[in-house]
Amino acid sequence: MKLLQVCLLTAVLSACSSIAPKTEPASEDNIAGIAPGQPVSDTAPTLQAEPVPEEEFTEPLAPATSWDRVVRNFGLELDTSNSRVKRHMDWYIRHPRHLEQVSDRARRYLHYIASEVERREIPGELALLPVVESAFDPFAYSHGRASGVWQFIPSTGRAYGLHQDWWHDGRRDIRSATNAALNYLEYLAGRFDGDWMLALASYNSGAGTVRKAIRKNKRKGLDTDFWSLDLPKETRAYVPKLVAISYLLKHREDYDIAWRDIEDAPYFAIVPTGGQIDLSQVAELADTDLDEIYRLNPQFNRWATHPDGPHEVLIPATQEFIYRENLANLDENSRLKWQRYVVRSGDSLITIARKHNITAEVVRSANQLKSDTIYAGQQLLIPSALKAGGEYGLSLSERLTRKQNAGQTANRSQRVDYRVKNGDSFWKIARMYDTSVNKLSRWNGMAPGDPLRVGQKLTIWTTESDGQREEVRKVYYKVRSGDNLSTIGSRFNVTVSDIKRWNSSKLGGRYLKPGQNLTLYVDVIR
Repeated sequence: MKLLQVCLLTAVLSACSSIAPKTEPASEDNIAGIAPGQPVSDTAPTLQAEPVPEEEFTEPLAPATSWDRVVRNFGLELDTSNSRVKRHMDWYIRHPRHLEQVSDRARRYLHYIASEVERREIPGELALLPVVESAFDPFAYSHGRASGVWQFIPSTGRAYGLHQDWWHDGRRDIRSATNAALNYLEYLAGRFDGDWMLALASYNSGAGTVRKAIRKNKRKGLDTDFWSLDLPKETRAYVPKLVAISYLLKHREDYDIAWRDIEDAPYFAIVPTGGQIDLSQVAELADTDLDEIYRLNPQFNRWATHPDGPHEVLIPATQEFIYRENLANLDENSRLKWQRYVVRSGDSLITIARKHNITAEVVRSANQLKSDTIYAGQQLLIPSALKAGGEYGLSLSERLTRKQNAGQTANRSQRVDYRVKNGDSFWKIARMYDTSVNKLSRWNGMAPGDPLRVGQKLTIWTTESDGQREEVRKVYYKVRSGDNLSTIGSRFNVTVSDIKRWNSSKLGGRYLKPGQNLTLYVDVIR
């Protein structure tokens, strides 16, 4: 009987020990239920590990805003002890309104750019490069002929597939230019063994310039990191600006800068158009302001999409359903307006195009002409806008008109509309009207290096003094025996230094020779 009681007691105690709570948390030393420091017996039973609580496997929280997505992918060293970085940080802190305006513009584009940067697994700071390049202005155009939020110059844009013509400038296309810029930056990083600082410097000044600076430092036995290189002034400031902006964004709770919250969700939807379409029609189909359509599609120079496609546009994501519904019911003849023009005697494609504010190439393409030959009585189709020109406020022509009108100041109040002639240049026209090349190009929304076209209209703002202005003419003067630069200058009321500058390629020697031809620019009114 006693033996039976002992057996029953042993069984009860064994059962109790199997359900007793563990007081020692599992660790690498006691994962099998062995006390820390206790030797493990070869015959010790193998126990199953406690399941890890489910919350330890949860996905990281999604970023609250697109800014958070950018910061989450930061990968550069944000050293703010560098004097160049600190200088730019101080400027942004003193001018908080600048970054507030930038973040307001960025709300349309940041989610797309941040998502592309993240997809490529490259430093998140690159999504902030448009802040430095263009302040996120899709219509920005620099003195160096760079355009769009990523500021591509024409040649680099074409090299990366950004087509540019009368209808369309791919450098301003948000999706195409973003992908081209990131492709270019990845290529540059590859050339510099993954050094993103040198890649960024090369994006600004060219890989050749950076390579040259590296070779120079190597010859001197100096370091070849970005901070040690002797680079152009603009490039030396370029990377520190990005570092400063990135640091301020990462620590934005510490600074009095109102970065606009940008929802971490697509701002725009990509929708089909079914062919070339007037942008005012797109705005109506999407029940959206026309200016908003232009800001989402800044690549379109005119009133309509490109005739050759791609036949799609961006609209606010919230409007996609209503747009698709309205597009399905759109009359095919309502997407674009055409005028019929009957060719008259003496007409040419150029004169017809000029009458309708388009180009000869547009007329040729719209009518599938294989040459410029036309004949009297021939009917041509001319594409035109559905609405008055002023309705398309962010088209290239309307933006240009505002720039030209903005040139008026208190001391420059007389406007001259000048038609470019054969042989004209910015320098020559600027001299004729006593102004600078920079002002002349700025008044006309151009860069000093942009080519001029014969027949192109330029706006010039001149001073109103005595109602007179100089009228400069190009004069060819053949040097006579006994002439010198001083006597020639006195005769034509120009300076010796001007004569030397105008004829720098001809005046290699010290003395003039009889019969030598000089070019002079003479005010014929004086």
